Amino acid sequence: MKRPPPLALTLGDPAGIGPQLAAEAWRRLRHSGEGAFFWLGDPRLVERAVPVTCIATPEEAPAVFADSLPILPVPCEVEVIPGQPDSRNAAATITSIRQAVEYALAGRAGGVVTNPIAKHVLAAAGFPYPGHTEFLAALCDMPGEEIMMLASPQLRVVPVTVHVSLRRALETLTTERIIQVAEIANAALRRDFGIMSPRLAIAGLNPHAGEHGMMGDEEITIVQPAIDRLRAQGIDCRGPMPPDTMFSAKARPHYDVAICMYHDQALIPLKTLDMEEGVNVTLGLPIIRTSPDHGTAFDIAGPVTETCQADVSSLLAAIRLAGEMSAYREGRGS
Repeated sequence: MKRPPPLALTLGDPAGIGPQLAAEAWRRLRHSGEGAFFWLGDPRLVERAVPVTCIATPEEAPAVFADSLPILPVPCEVEVIPGQPDSRNAAATITSIRQAVEYALAGRAGGVVTNPIAKHVLAAAGFPYPGHTEFLAALCDMPGEEIMMLASPQLRVVPVTVHVSLRRALETLTTERIIQVAEIANAALRRDFGIMSPRLAIAGLNPHAGEHGMMGDEEITIVQPAIDRLRAQGIDCRGPMPPDTMFSAKARPHYDVAICMYHDQALIPLKTLDMEEGVNVTLGLPIIRTSPDHGTAFDIAGPVTETCQADVSSLLAAIRLAGEMSAYREGRGS
């Protein structure tokens, strides 16, 4: 059987916990048989804690993964001091992401797993994107097509509006946008998660899903028309569902993804249920991209040693999910 391509793990902010997590993830997965990854980072950050092999191509990673962490070198411009981010190293962070996407687009990496970045550090260096997701979409030449999913073993959620104020979310919520997000989520569940008949739960916007217009009419004027048009396409969706009950233990088994109207409506229930294994997934792109659902954690960042102080659970979940998605996309999934 042809060996699947390795996953590309990015540098993240080198002053954060990304280097610690990369080393610890390798320790945990090296003998697991769950597939190899390579790190696009600076070998100097981890070489005292784990054996490393600098590679020239992704194809070299699987052969050395059991014995050493494969690294495609992306050197930092200045010395990295854990916990003290430096915008002069932003170029290494950006290069790492760019190269990872290039390998994934070429089929030389099975997917991209991104370590956390600090948006303000990149912005200080002139980075023009709000974050990872928008940059990835631009690199894939698909700006505006990117959709954010948060996934855990207990729940998958997709917000229709994302990193905008609540007031702005209300202004930009439209029937067409709900349909676009739901269509992309439906296609991704089929292609990348192996769910052949996805069930979508569409959240209402207002308390009690508007209570038949008594608490707001957006469910009638915006949400229900989207549901009707999605159903006409043959997509299994139900709603508008009251947001205060749709995430209960009894409700969750009846759908495969919750389409939520704004950021916190989606992320609060997921992070409450499973903060440790929540994974950020970007849908709507030609590549697979996952990321741990936490930040750079500068406050606990330290030199990479044989003992990892940071919780690696979310990164491990991101790597495993990317591997599973890659297998489904290539027809190797169960």
